[in-house]
Amino acid sequence: MENMFEFNTKKAQPSTRRRFMEQTARQLLGVSFLPLMAPQALAASSKAKGKATQVIYLFMDGAMSQLDTFDPKPGSDVQGDTKTIDTNVAGVKFGQHLPELAKMMDQLVLVRSLSTQTGDHDGGKYLMRTGYKSIASTRHPSLGAWIQKLAGKGNEILPGSVVIGGGSGHPAAGYLGAQYAPVPIADARRGVENTKPPKYLSVEQFDNRMDLAQRFDRAFQNKYRTAQVSGYADLYREAISLMRSDELAVFDVNLEPENVRQAYGNDGFALGCLLARRLVQHGVRFVEVNLGGWDMHNDLFRNMAGRAQLLDKTVSTLLKDLKSNGLLDETLVVIGTEFGRTPDINQNAGRDHHPGAFTCVLAGGGVIGGNVYGLTDGQARKVEEDPVSVQDFNSTIAYAMGLDPSEEIYSPDKRLFTLGHGGEPLVKLFG
Repeated sequence: MENMFEFNTKKAQPSTRRRFMEQTARQLLGVSFLPLMAPQALAASSKAKGKATQVIYLFMDGAMSQLDTFDPKPGSDVQGDTKTIDTNVAGVKFGQHLPELAKMMDQLVLVRSLSTQTGDHDGGKYLMRTGYKSIASTRHPSLGAWIQKLAGKGNEILPGSVVIGGGSGHPAAGYLGAQYAPVPIADARRGVENTKPPKYLSVEQFDNRMDLAQRFDRAFQNKYRTAQVSGYADLYREAISLMRSDELAVFDVNLEPENVRQAYGNDGFALGCLLARRLVQHGVRFVEVNLGGWDMHNDLFRNMAGRAQLLDKTVSTLLKDLKSNGLLDETLVVIGTEFGRTPDINQNAGRDHHPGAFTCVLAGGGVIGGNVYGLTDGQARKVEEDPVSVQDFNSTIAYAMGLDPSEEIYSPDKRLFTLGHGGEPLVKLFG
């Protein structure tokens, strides 16, 4: 089973004396890991763009602890019971519950210097998904809606974006309108629900009812000619087309070979990642898969093992699967979360909310694996080098897709917005 997906478990070896000296300096002095390359290579990378055509965004709902996953501080008084392990890149350590991803660090980019001023879950998730703070007067589009708007659909039948296990608070399409709304999948094991007409209706009866509904709709659309109204009409037409298409089978993970399903496992998040691979394989631009349970105010060290081990097994399997199917270079895989957790361990053996420093991860899509961007202090409490805003991070995702994060669009009330909201993409991450 382990050999089904090809991967490299060997230590990444420095190729030159210069690289060795750079790695030694980083370990001893704690300097930022980028740039790893010679100046001429960096100059070339600044002009490059990512080659992704789709995104799989794995959202760690609840605020994943940076100290216990991707930014541990071995030997510090705040590390707690989580031990650290080496990765296959010299000088980079992970929390002990991520052994499979540690073997694949040479394919990952760690962005360790994210920070925000938003420390509540709803606000933090909204900010990460949209790049904007939540306000009563405007519902901003999510990243998936933005990417569909700017890049277009990759498959005319399938939706432009899908959210798996996202809950009711997702910003969805915001002011872009219903035609850009992600299709919600509550449970990957069930796929898209309610896609078949009731058994008591024949195909002819169903078609007759749809024709009647469309007549009523046309009268309404002719009276109220707005983008929002026409967007809903487009959405319904696309839904009917999908119901009648063979492409609907893409949502059925049970069609995967048994050995592939076993490699992922039966957990909802694991099958959500398998479904995400099926969707991007068929041209869906943006798939968000959610994994909750990271809000560990109590018993963090007992609860972390199960959550992090699930993340480790699933994401490592996903990356191997994408690579074996020739999809990793064109698929940007993101591990994101709304903020970090406090270095201080509270009286309930947990960690509280900490927006001041947290880590997100990138893989595939043209990023240069084996790199760390940014640096936190000795307790992962604050950012010390190369600070990254949420807007910078989202702009980087757009850049990976070959999109301009500063491209302006008008909302229905004629206000200008951009995907990047003033952020600057981290162009050094791309080769």
